[in-house]
Amino acid sequence: MNPVDPAPGAARSRRKPGAKAFVRGAAPGGGRGPRRRTKIVATIGPASDAAETLVGMAQAGMDVARIPLAHSSMSEGIERIRRIRAVIPQVAVLVDLPGPKIRSTRFADGGVTLTAGDEVVLAPGSAAPSSTATRVGVALDEAVADLEEGDRVAIGDGGVSLVVVGRHGDDAVCAVVSGGRVQGQPGVTIPASRIALTTPTPEDIGRIHELVAEGVDHIAVSFVRFPADMEAARAALEGDKTMLVAKIETPDGIAHLEEILRASDAVMVARGDLGVRVPLEDVPHLQKQIIRTGVRLGLPVITATQMLESMVNLPVPTRAEVTDVANAVLDGTSAVMLSAETAIGRDPVRVCETMARIVLRTEEDFDYMGWGSHLDPQEVAGDASAPAHVTAAITAAGWRAALEMDAAAIVACTRSGATARAISRFRPRMRIVAATTSKRVQRQLALSWGVETVIVGSSESTDDVIRQAVEASVAAGAAASGDVVVVLAGSPHSEVVVSNTLEVVRVP
Repeated sequence: MNPVDPAPGAARSRRKPGAKAFVRGAAPGGGRGPRRRTKIVATIGPASDAAETLVGMAQAGMDVARIPLAHSSMSEGIERIRRIRAVIPQVAVLVDLPGPKIRSTRFADGGVTLTAGDEVVLAPGSAAPSSTATRVGVALDEAVADLEEGDRVAIGDGGVSLVVVGRHGDDAVCAVVSGGRVQGQPGVTIPASRIALTTPTPEDIGRIHELVAEGVDHIAVSFVRFPADMEAARAALEGDKTMLVAKIETPDGIAHLEEILRASDAVMVARGDLGVRVPLEDVPHLQKQIIRTGVRLGLPVITATQMLESMVNLPVPTRAEVTDVANAVLDGTSAVMLSAETAIGRDPVRVCETMARIVLRTEEDFDYMGWGSHLDPQEVAGDASAPAHVTAAITAAGWRAALEMDAAAIVACTRSGATARAISRFRPRMRIVAATTSKRVQRQLALSWGVETVIVGSSESTDDVIRQAVEASVAAGAAASGDVVVVLAGSPHSEVVVSNTLEVVRVP
């Protein structure tokens, strides 16, 4: 008896009778209980550098480790990349480029508190290499030179705001409108009309070259305003398959959202900087717009900034933060991101555990059927015969077949990860298993909603691709005897990467 038999009455495509039988493997540690579908991105910093902390974070639920270069040197970033690869090689690495963000010069350890009503001077960074409570250096000298009386300036994520009340030589004299604590090298937001900045910066292009050499999985491009920004970053990859994440944090980025996303591999809702550049009350609605657009185009979407911010110092989040995370999950985000909570917080492992619990509970109430049923068709470039169109069509058919057959899993056989990302957009209630020969693709799929990945060997035929994929899915615990699985595949020898085969298989 062939252990991989088409389900009775099921569609059959390119399947030859008498395919070689295989032995079903065990499901090591897997089981078939609830699985978290929304991924967790955690930022690595001084609080999470230790090897035992990294291991604990991975065990607690970290799927992707984020390394921001805005607060550290390139050499420090590369050191972190190598440490992560050595200690938790299964975790994907996302590196966040600084971009053209204007920052203060460094405050003394512990930072300072700016109080509403106080006077503070903004000085060119060359004249103020360190910042104090009365004199804040701005790393980009011309940013201070362009400020005029009445201009509003935000420091950090906008909690601290100033207004320019005059000038004194090269300095801008400001009054503190809303105060707060500032530390490290926070961003300084000035009116967009005062200075024009280029994304990615020449320094970022150089960083991309170094990061490609390190084999990182994702690179996030900051302050993306136009599709040309992502095209410039893509050119710097020089053909490498590192995934590019567009950070949407400016009004221009919102205005050109769809064109930017079509030039990207993933998108981040960067609520911190976005919230100081648009009215705060617009941020929740823009979050929903970005998530929905990203999912419609088949891209992973990360929702970021201040998700469990109080856990930087406290052992539990606020009820509002828990609700914020839950709403992002219900919005359909692919991943939620932890920033300062794990970079400088008191207990990065506990934060990851807390995030995982919130996500898992929220997913119990996710409207899986309603999401897929109301999802707009995936819009891809090219004519109807283009590979992306074929993959989009076959994955839509796979989702419908999985529902009708009450499948235990949808198995995407993928060389690039595109097929798994295309089926992920439907947010199906059954498990999604991506079968790939590439460990790099396996790590890159760590950012995609619901995708579990298994590594398989090379194949000589589509039949062999399907056989190995089903065998690996059973071994991983995604399916068991009597279950139906829906398999999406393509020819392993085709020069064009496309999934054009759908097979419904019953596991005996």
